[in-house]
Amino acid sequence: MRGSGLANPGAPDLNARVVIIGAGHAGGSAAAFLRQYGHTGPIILIGDEPLVPYQRPPLSKAWLKGEADADSLALKPADWYADNNCRLMLGVSATKIERAARRVVLSTGETLDYDILVLATGARARTLPLPGADLKGVMALRTAADAEQLKAALGPGKHLAVVGGGYVGLEAAASARALGAEAVVLEREPRVLARVACQQLSDFFTRYHTGHGVVFELSAGVEGFEGRDGQVTGVRLADGRVLPCDAALVGVGAIPNDELAQAAGLDCVNGVVVDLEARTADPAIFAIGDVTHRPLPLYDRMFRLESVPNALEQAKQVACAIVGRPAPPPEVPWFWSDQYDLKLQIAGMPFDADTILVRGDPATAKFAVFHLKGDLVQAVEAVNSPPEFMMGKILIGGRKPVSRERLADSSISMKEVAA
Repeated sequence: MRGSGLANPGAPDLNARVVIIGAGHAGGSAAAFLRQYGHTGPIILIGDEPLVPYQRPPLSKAWLKGEADADSLALKPADWYADNNCRLMLGVSATKIERAARRVVLSTGETLDYDILVLATGARARTLPLPGADLKGVMALRTAADAEQLKAALGPGKHLAVVGGGYVGLEAAASARALGAEAVVLEREPRVLARVACQQLSDFFTRYHTGHGVVFELSAGVEGFEGRDGQVTGVRLADGRVLPCDAALVGVGAIPNDELAQAAGLDCVNGVVVDLEARTADPAIFAIGDVTHRPLPLYDRMFRLESVPNALEQAKQVACAIVGRPAPPPEVPWFWSDQYDLKLQIAGMPFDADTILVRGDPATAKFAVFHLKGDLVQAVEAVNSPPEFMMGKILIGGRKPVSRERLADSSISMKEVAA
């Protein structure tokens, strides 16, 4: 049975039956915020993994090093869902959305009616269509099961090859070294983090990882994986070399899981297109998290973000819209990465920046890179520099002009710079 039926799909209805497809960080948070904000109707949360909603960022760090498990990473205790009238359907996926009937078809053959549908289907690791890609030991890192498989392949005397020099790959390489394994990072671009960070940050992380024993192969084309008895034994490069490994982690980006939305006729552009309420073109369907192509008002454009802060912001947006609560204030996009004793915190996006300014000395492993458009801060990448991150985030959100000279002078506090 459905709730009151939403005669006006745009009107708040605290008794509406909400079905959430995707039990990751976004979906799990949406369910929690709905209850926190006073929604009283039934909530059904559908997840294709066997675990209750959990945090994913620690998979490449704490999980690999044996410092975290499913219980410690759970967003809510398992009994929270039953206690809060939230039906949790795990190990199940949705196969079809019937918009006219407001119904979802599941992989079990069961159908679920909804008043409101929330798509939180996330993204999946991009695969490489290369010879040997199906060998055992060639893996991605998106789920707890992936992390457990990778952890089992690491340890003293083991060799990990990381294909792709992005944040997940670098974090995995750092974890491998912490466990005593050898690690080589293979990147087709001339530098690591080429898609997501500036040259200064790429150079710093390359030096830091090299100092910890990670080997880099830059401008390296991967042509396939070698194996024996079905198990990967090496990565074959375009120059003919084969680099031996016991496991190969492929981290070359993610693809939004928007096939359900596309099949249902919803607008999709590298993700499901939503507005500032996280609502799709269908007023009864929302989408949140990694799967969305969303507005970024600060930068006057649409973009797809992959981050926990984005998942939480959109979970709040959808919960507020459903219960009729005022929309949460728009947030500055932010991200983080932990590698060794380094905490990288990033605020904003470097869209349209015309100047890059370094504050502090990278040699001390405590510095920040500011991206400016005129005298406005567009983004900041802060390594072990919380004040630069926090005040930079405020400057980005407030669109307050700054003095470049004062910003570059680390003897002047960030509070003074922003005053």
